[in-house]
Amino acid sequence: MTPTLDPTKLNNPVHAARCLWQGLALLARPELRHFVWMPLLLNLCLYALGLWAIRHYFDAAMAYLLPAWLDWVRWLLWPLVAGSFIALMFFSFTLLANLLGAPFYGILAEKTAVLLGLPAAAEAQQSWTRAAWLSLAAESARLRYYLVRAVPALLLFVIPGVNVLAPLVWLVFNGWFLMLEYTSYPLERYGCGFPEQRRLLGKARIGATGYGVLVALGLAVPLLNVLMPPAAVAGAVAYIAGARREA
Repeated sequence: MTPTLDPTKLNNPVHAARCLWQGLALLARPELRHFVWMPLLLNLCLYALGLWAIRHYFDAAMAYLLPAWLDWVRWLLWPLVAGSFIALMFFSFTLLANLLGAPFYGILAEKTAVLLGLPAAAEAQQSWTRAAWLSLAAESARLRYYLVRAVPALLLFVIPGVNVLAPLVWLVFNGWFLMLEYTSYPLERYGCGFPEQRRLLGKARIGATGYGVLVALGLAVPLLNVLMPPAAVAGAVAYIAGARREA
């Protein structure tokens, strides 16, 4: 059953920011620690793999393209590579981490909801394998939604004049998608599918996008980016729970 939510509360950026901070604090709660370490380990492994890949292939490419006497140019290019890695890390490794971590985030969202005083969802009684499969299927649908819209957004970077605003458009677009990503876990507790999730959050785009933009900025900060996905899941539960209207 779709929950009755207060759109005014959802659209409040202060409420959204407070909930994300609450999500970070909740990760330290003993009741949630067992459900946080696996996503954290997964994120650490993926980001470490990304750093290794960038370092390895960058050095290989520079060795192939630059003659020995231009070896000093390699160090001048590293800042550009570091900036590119931030974008690549979000575009690929964060999406992959969300896809692989979806089953764990579903469990984390359920435990967080119970910790915040919400009744346990009926679906929580289903087998772990079935819950994991459903989470992966839902995550794949969101990934398709993202990729179809990400390509046109990326094209803005190559249009003269428009490319000045492209970074802002890209940040806002990713913020909106990330909010759809992380609020899906608490909303799916009520049997709310992806189209209904988009309709609900579409009534509160300022607060919802603001939450997602804060998450996106956190994902660009080393070390914090490892904590951000599970914190965003826990914070999204608080975001939805705080806007519920009792029947």
